[in-house]
Amino acid sequence: MKQKRIRLKGHLRSYLQATLILGFILAVVNVGIYFLDITAGLCVTAFLALYLIVMLALLNHNKPLILNEFISFATQYGQIQRRLLRDLELPHVLMDENGRIIWTNIAFEKITHKEKGYRKSITSIFPYITRDKLEFEQQTEMEVSFEEHDYLFRLKKISIDEVLESSEVLDSDGGNLLIAGYLFDETDLKKALGEIDDQSLAMGLIYIDNYDEALESVEEVRRSLLIALIDRKINKYISSLDGIVRKTEKDKYLVIMRKKSLLAIKEARFDLLEDVKTVNIGNEMALTVSIGVGLDAPTYNQCMEYARNAIDIALGRGGDQAVIKTPDSIAYYGGKSQQVEKNTRVKARVKANALQEIITSKDRVLIMGHRLADADAFGAAVGVSCIARALERKPHIVIDNITNSVKPLVELFRDRNVYEEDFIISTAEAQELAGSNTVLVVVDVNKPSITECPELIRGCKTVVVLDHHRQSSEIIENATLSYVEPYASSTCEMVAEILQYIAGTVKVRNNEADCMYSGIMIDTNNFTAKTGVRTFEAAAFLRRCGADVTRVRKMFRDDANEYKAKAEAVRNAEIYKNAYAMGICPADGLESPTEIGAQAANELLNMNGIKASFVVTDYNGKSYISARSIDEVNVQVIMERLGGGGHMNIAGAQLADTSPERAINIIKTTLNQMLEEGAI
Repeated sequence: MKQKRIRLKGHLRSYLQATLILGFILAVVNVGIYFLDITAGLCVTAFLALYLIVMLALLNHNKPLILNEFISFATQYGQIQRRLLRDLELPHVLMDENGRIIWTNIAFEKITHKEKGYRKSITSIFPYITRDKLEFEQQTEMEVSFEEHDYLFRLKKISIDEVLESSEVLDSDGGNLLIAGYLFDETDLKKALGEIDDQSLAMGLIYIDNYDEALESVEEVRRSLLIALIDRKINKYISSLDGIVRKTEKDKYLVIMRKKSLLAIKEARFDLLEDVKTVNIGNEMALTVSIGVGLDAPTYNQCMEYARNAIDIALGRGGDQAVIKTPDSIAYYGGKSQQVEKNTRVKARVKANALQEIITSKDRVLIMGHRLADADAFGAAVGVSCIARALERKPHIVIDNITNSVKPLVELFRDRNVYEEDFIISTAEAQELAGSNTVLVVVDVNKPSITECPELIRGCKTVVVLDHHRQSSEIIENATLSYVEPYASSTCEMVAEILQYIAGTVKVRNNEADCMYSGIMIDTNNFTAKTGVRTFEAAAFLRRCGADVTRVRKMFRDDANEYKAKAEAVRNAEIYKNAYAMGICPADGLESPTEIGAQAANELLNMNGIKASFVVTDYNGKSYISARSIDEVNVQVIMERLGGGGHMNIAGAQLADTSPERAINIIKTTLNQMLEEGAI
C-alpha cells in the first residue's frame, strides 16, 4: 500500500514559509541596490545568502519536530475531546440505523443503569422507540418515560462518509448512517407546567332546568325553603372545591374555579347533578340543573363565551347534564333523566311570530329535512309549507331520495290541480333557487352534515331550524331562528303548535293534516313513547283539521317482506348482559331496510327485562344502528360514542366500512366501557 507523506497545510504552512518569501523579496531589492552602489549590493548579497542558508537549515531540521508536536497535540486533543464527551452531563447515545447501540456516555449509562459497552437495541431500554420510529428523514423528537422520569429524546441522523475520510474505519451493520440521540429530562418542567395548568381559570354556569315547575309543585309557604336548600347545596358543593359561586338570577349561578377543581368534579362525573335531585321538602317534581363550563381558553372573555356555548348545548340536549367546552372538544356528562314537558306555550307563540316575520320578508321558502327522510321530517315540511302558503309565499320541499316510509305521503301531493309540479324539488333545483331572497327552513335535524343538502345551508343567508332532537357539538351555526325543543315528541308537534299562532287563519288540507299526524304517530310509536299533554293537544288540532286515523294507519301497513324481515331480526336477537337486546335486520329485498330495523328495535323493547335495544342494518355499504330504550338507559350518549346522536330513548348511528357483526361487537365494547365508567 502506497504510503502518504504528512504535509503541513493551511495557515500554519503559510506561517512557516513566510521567512523564505521575505528572503526572495530581499533578493529583488538587492538587485536595485546594485544600481545605486555596487559595494552595498555585494554586502546585501552576502547577508542574503547567509540568511537563506540558515533559514533553510532550520526549516529542514525543525519540520519533523513541529509535525511530531502537532501530532502529539492532536492526539491529546482527541483524547480530551472524547473524555469531555464521555463526561458530558447531557445523556448521549450513538446507534446504527437499526437502533443497535454503538456508544454511550457516562450520563446515559447512569440514567439507564447500563454498563459501558452495552450493545443491545435502544428498544430494550425504551420500548416505545420501535424500529419504525427510527425511520425519519434528518432529525426528530419523541417523548419517552423511564423510571418515573419524562424525557425528550432528540434524534439526528449522521452520515459516516461526511465525518470520516474512509467508511472502512468503522465496522457497522447499519450502512453509512449513524443515529445520534440526546436525552433532555423534562420531568420538573412538565410538573411545573402541570401545576400552572391546574391553576388556570375555569368558568361555569349553572341553570336550574325546571325552577318554575318545581315551585308550583310545592306549597307556597315552603317555596322559599326549597330555594334556600338548593342555594345551600350548590354553594356548599362549589366551596368545598375552593371555587366561587354567585347567584346572578333566581335560577342561574356563575361559577369560577381552578382547573384542578374541575378535574375533581369530572372524576366524580358531576355528582352535583344527582345531589340536587335529593332536595325534597314535599315537592312532587325533583329539581334538575344544567352545567356549562368553559376551559383552556386563551382569554377570560373567551372562557366565558365557551361557558355560554356549553350551557346552551346542555339545555338544547334536554338539561340535567353537564357540558365542558374547550377549544378542541366538547365533553358531555349526565343526561340520564327525561326532560319535563313545559305546559306553557309562550315560547311557541314567540317563535311563531318570529317565523312569520322572517318568511314575509323573503320571496320564496325552501324546506329541507334530513337524508332518508321519515314521516316526521316530511310531515313537518308539509306543515311549514302551509304556513308559507298562508303568508302568500311559494314553498318548495327539498328531497332527493323518496324512501318507502314517505312514499305513501308523497303520493298525496301528486294532484297537479292543487299542487304545482315544483312543490317537491331535488337538491340540484333547490340550489338554483337559493339566494338572499330565499329563506331555508330546516326541519327534524340540527346537524348540518346529515341534512338533505348541506350546501344549501351555505347558499341561503336566512336559515330557520325547527327540531326536537337533542343538540350535539355539531350544530347549524348562525341560524336566524333556532327552535330546538328536546321535550317535544316530534317536529310535527312543534309545527302544529306554531300553526295555531300564525296571524290569520291557516287552512290545512286533509292530506296535509294526515302527513303531520303520521309524523307524530311514527315518532311516538303510536303514542306510547315520549308523549305529553301538548302531544295530544297537537294531535287533536290536526284531527280537527281533517286528519283521519284510519287513513293514516292504512298508509303505514307493512309489506309482507318487511314484516318477515322485522320478525327475523327479533327472532335472532341476542340478549347481552340480560338487559340489552341486539339484532341484525336483513336488508335483501327491502326498499327501506333502516326503517324496518328501527321498527324491530321498538319491538325488542316489548320483552321483559330489556333496558335498551340495538338493531343493525347493512345498507349502501354502511351499518345503520337503531337504538331504543324506554326510560332506564340513555341511548343517545351511547350512540354519540359511535358518532351518532338522537334522543334519550331514540337514537342512531352510522358506521362506514363496518359489517353488522362487527358493529354488534363495537356496541358491546362501548357498553362495557360506559358501564365501567358509570356513564350509563
